[in-house]
Amino acid sequence: MRKLLELNNFDICKIFKRLDDLGASSLGEDADMFGDTLEEAIQCGPRTHDLPFKLQTIAELRTLLACSDAEIDHITWALIRIDPTVEPEEPPNWGSFPSLRAFWSAVLHAFEHDPEVQETKGS
Repeated sequence: MRKLLELNNFDICKIFKRLDDLGASSLGEDADMFGDTLEEAIQCGPRTHDLPFKLQTIAELRTLLACSDAEIDHITWALIRIDPTVEPEEPPNWGSFPSLRAFWSAVLHAFEHDPEVQETKGS
């Protein structure tokens, strides 16, 4: 497999299919439609998908977070249409994260702590 930093956007989206889906919805350029803050948009992701999607997303997020910061930067811009590390002017008080790793960690936390996912851990 080629190094992640050498992959083009199309290949990245094929590898991270569920994260690409999130980039087209709750983490897309209209993420503010899913919440008044970035944190609310993140929390919306698990609520709008079924259990198999959630579990696949968790696996992809764990793979992504095992990457270097440079790889996470490269991969992120293929997957989402917002910059979660800057405070935009619109919408006001949207929120931001100190790094892309922190952002994706928050997304992972939201999916791992989804009630439906938690039920599978008790089984």
